[in-house]
Amino acid sequence: MAARPARAFAVALWAALLAAQLGVLVPATAAHAASRPVQGGRLDWGIKSSFQSYVTGPVAKGGFKLKGGAATVGGSLFRFHSATGSYDPDSGAFEASFTGGVQFQGHQKPDGAYELDLSVSRPTVRINGGSGTLYVDVSSRAKDTGAVSTRSQVPFASLGLGGIDMKGGGSPLVLTGIPLTLTDQGAEAFAGYYTAGARLDPISLSADVTSAPAGSPSALPSEAPGTGSGTGTGTGAGTGTGTPQGARPPGAFADAAVDWGVRRTFREYVTGSIGRGKWTLSEGAQDGGALFRFGQGRGAYDGEKGTLDAAFAGAVHFTGAHLDLKLARMTVKVQEGKGVLSADVTTGGETRNAVPLVEFDAEGLRTEGGLATLTEAPATLTEGGSQAFNSMYRAGTEMDPVSLAVALDPGARLPALPDLGSTASPAPSSSSAAPRPAQEAGEGPSDTGTRPGLAVAALAVAALVLAGGAAFLLVRRRRTAARAAAAAEPTDAQQH
Repeated sequence: MAARPARAFAVALWAALLAAQLGVLVPATAAHAASRPVQGGRLDWGIKSSFQSYVTGPVAKGGFKLKGGAATVGGSLFRFHSATGSYDPDSGAFEASFTGGVQFQGHQKPDGAYELDLSVSRPTVRINGGSGTLYVDVSSRAKDTGAVSTRSQVPFASLGLGGIDMKGGGSPLVLTGIPLTLTDQGAEAFAGYYTAGARLDPISLSADVTSAPAGSPSALPSEAPGTGSGTGTGTGAGTGTGTPQGARPPGAFADAAVDWGVRRTFREYVTGSIGRGKWTLSEGAQDGGALFRFGQGRGAYDGEKGTLDAAFAGAVHFTGAHLDLKLARMTVKVQEGKGVLSADVTTGGETRNAVPLVEFDAEGLRTEGGLATLTEAPATLTEGGSQAFNSMYRAGTEMDPVSLAVALDPGARLPALPDLGSTASPAPSSSSAAPRPAQEAGEGPSDTGTRPGLAVAALAVAALVLAGGAAFLLVRRRRTAARAAAAAEPTDAQQH
């Protein structure tokens, strides 16, 4: 009879040890399964190419405007930026919201209004359990009644995710050429131009995933990567020989940047089917999607007179079929409400220094706190600029607007650039391979430590070890009891 208490004791001990081991492993597994923040990235989408053609064609005679830092890529894609959201590599659940928008207008009426007026902005991708939806903010004028409606985060289109395993992705997480199908609510928000079930242009996205779980301090950086030159060192004027440490000459500033995209249609030409080219940034220039930032500015600014004389670092080099143009060492001069942006221009191996490229309206240059800013000032091409572009554009042609930011105090931060993430492809191919998480293509660090299969295997090994230990204790206890009772009753230890 002594074997029964021994058996009960061994079973209880085995259960306690197993529960204790599971208590250690389960929290670790839960920590692995925690969602990770998405911080930075871009989404490229043409919305619907036939709609673009209609708006800009001979019937609607319209066009589109970019908003919130959105850019164009190639000839028919819009790039939305600065992804934020979360990703769970164990379950594959993914959510990312992107910044920027595009407004289509066409069929202009005599009073200047447009019969066709549709804005799409803030696209958000949500994927869970093998299905996904694209949400967008939509403002549209109804095709039949002309009534204007504005809706936030409409479930606009369903994602075709057949064959895609979202689990175990690394960083950046990359999806390419995802098919989209218009939903019922999307068709209604599209002002009746298309019915539910219509195929939209596919989307491609890249999103940076941080390594720390969401909510942990290390997962929430105070400033996203690639947000400008405001944190550079040694870039302010007035720190040279003869100036007391910590002091600057009158009018000198701590840092500055000029943002300029050259010209949207020129960028499209460069990367399109005719130019078949690209651009390369160097010497500290940064890509903001719809613009280039030239930073590390130094010079002098007089807020009372509204004058600025500044030089900036950085260069952009456009190359392609019959194209070789480099713009470097940007300078900006502002006086009496007018500004001139100049650069060293290199074409065909020949460099001309300080060529005035564009003139811009500087009336909006304002000082607030420790920062002086000018936002998207209209700019036109100069005669020298026309020559720099090999007379592709005439003098007086509207170019991309100019933005300025001048940090008057060392603690002032320049406005952040759109965060395009760590992947640096200028344009995805329309014939891209099948969609896949980045890790499947080797893009990003291995993330196998968070795979559910390994956690299950670890639990199984732990269970086997504990079971073996329990069997040993059970055998030893029963043998001792058997000797004490001087009985020949067999045990069932061999069953373990």
